[in-house]
Amino acid sequence: MEERFAHLIGGELVPGRREFPVINPATAEPFAQCPEATPEDVERAMAAAAAAFAGPWAHDEALRRAALGRAAEALAARAEDIGRLVCLEQGKPLAAAVGEVKGAAGIFRLYAEERVPVQVLREDAKTRITLVRRPLGVTAAITPWNYPVYTLVQKLGPALLAGNTVAAKPSPFTPLSSLALGAALREVFPPGVLNVLGGGDEVGAWLTAHPTVRKISFTGSVPTGKKIARAAAEDLKRVTLELGGNDPAIVLPDVDPAQVAPRLFWGAFTNSGQVCVAIKRLYVHEDVYRPLVRELAALAAATKVGDGLAPDTQLGPINNRPQFERVCALVEDAKRHGGQIAAGGAPLPRPGYFYPPTLVTDVGEGVRLVDEEQFGPALPVIPFRDLDDAFAQANRTHYGLGGSVWTADPARGEALAQRLECGTAWVNQHLTLSPRIPFGGVKWSGLGRENGPWGLEEFCELQVVNVAKA
Repeated sequence: MEERFAHLIGGELVPGRREFPVINPATAEPFAQCPEATPEDVERAMAAAAAAFAGPWAHDEALRRAALGRAAEALAARAEDIGRLVCLEQGKPLAAAVGEVKGAAGIFRLYAEERVPVQVLREDAKTRITLVRRPLGVTAAITPWNYPVYTLVQKLGPALLAGNTVAAKPSPFTPLSSLALGAALREVFPPGVLNVLGGGDEVGAWLTAHPTVRKISFTGSVPTGKKIARAAAEDLKRVTLELGGNDPAIVLPDVDPAQVAPRLFWGAFTNSGQVCVAIKRLYVHEDVYRPLVRELAALAAATKVGDGLAPDTQLGPINNRPQFERVCALVEDAKRHGGQIAAGGAPLPRPGYFYPPTLVTDVGEGVRLVDEEQFGPALPVIPFRDLDDAFAQANRTHYGLGGSVWTADPARGEALAQRLECGTAWVNQHLTLSPRIPFGGVKWSGLGRENGPWGLEEFCELQVVNVAKA
């Protein structure tokens, strides 16, 4: 019998009045139905979140910490089941999907122990002035399809520790794992503290425009982020936006191509390139350009692309048909503009949205694959002679999420990395992330930061408490 999924509203599992199909990207066929929230469901969720915020939740830090600890245990206990859902709806290999859920449980553990600072600004015989963090209120958390569970908990942990309540809306391409998370945590949090609604883009629009919401945390595309920022401005809602990237990696001539190729490859193609901060443009000094392309092409040819449920799969399909068609179109456009295919270059002849890791040479600025974020397994590899020109090309973009420099001289690399206009600059690595390290972008790649105490601050209002002692 097919598993039934429900919204979590006010502590209750609420079936949908209508449903829509969820597609398995490995087959391009529906495998389950997701409930679609109505305006009435949104109103119920808003009322429940507001009522929960008015209760003890916002004022009892010990209650919140204990609940976050229980949430970590409950999510870890369901990691296999929820991870299988992530595999089926997102496409990534099962081991990576289960690892994503376990990583999300770790974020709950982190925030169960994170300090909420109270700072004494002045204290003398006459005055005590402290700076405290207060919750903002009801938060809307809107999450993407590439890491559906991890990005949701990345928002829930700090929002809930700060004392906010949350209404979450996952991507319609990957809603089931978030609904399953809601069901797993239904009895962990007081009713209304966490609400999870399935549905399409209109549900997200209803949430972000709702007057009850005081904070919006969104991870997704730049165009949607701009719409959310405009909607938030009407009501002066606070926003955190983690948006796209067109992340450059610059390889200097002193590297050993065979040594750095595996790290560059997985920095670009992890999760089939569907990572906001993955390498999207690879600039390689002409002295090592051809050897490095050969090493990368060999890795691409040896990588197993397949159904995430198959034990030997290393890369799964692209998540959805629109993204699959976009990657196909970008590669074909590059070919028309003189691009040469060093590996991959065409969809795999099988059902599903399978596209192999693809390397495109003989392209540069003015070609869409270079200028736009592909968010898929297609990487332009661009030679350079002058290092200053390489940095100019790397920074000549509206994006600014991540970037990396690759060199045999780490000290030089550290200095050069600071020339990259991005939120995270790596040296001799890429995609090295931690929930304890701040993450976010500059320019069009976002507003605000996630993770650790910096992520907590995004969900807090500062209040000065000024006491006259006499």
